[in-house]
Amino acid sequence: MYEIRLHSRGGQGGVTAAKLIALASFRDGKYATAAPFYGAERRGAPIISFIRIDDKPIKVYSQIHNPDLIVVLDPSILDLVNVFEGLKPDGKVLINAPDIPKKAEGYQVQHVDLTGIALKTNLVVAGSPILNTPVIGALAKMGLFSRESAAAAIKEMFSDERNLKAALMAYEELV
Repeated sequence: MYEIRLHSRGGQGGVTAAKLIALASFRDGKYATAAPFYGAERRGAPIISFIRIDDKPIKVYSQIHNPDLIVVLDPSILDLVNVFEGLKPDGKVLINAPDIPKKAEGYQVQHVDLTGIALKTNLVVAGSPILNTPVIGALAKMGLFSRESAAAAIKEMFSDERNLKAALMAYEELV
């Protein structure tokens, strides 16, 4: 089973990103679950989402303490929480940042400026860049699921073409 822990802030689209990851994985013929973990949160508060992907039905619905992949949608969370806690020795990290933050050095990190992409494509709600669809493009580039499944999942959830455009930009810009 492949386990992902996604760190975001309320309003960035992290919970929806988890659902999109599960949907894209399902379109690739996998079983997948997505579950957020938050209380009475508000816009800007830290949120964690958990995603599991497997070739067989998933019967575990607990938090993920030892992920294979950590996704960080807001690099300022690195100053609040040890997002790397429990990361498997061969685990990977995807961070929304133009460069690798110092706190992420020493890990297998890939990065892409999802915020910049959201702003370039005007993917903004209530003044906040929406990062859920761009991150799907980056994860497709990392091989989590196919580019075609990523596009199909995005089209299934959103009719606005900016979402697919942002995902394709992230796919191309992932470092």
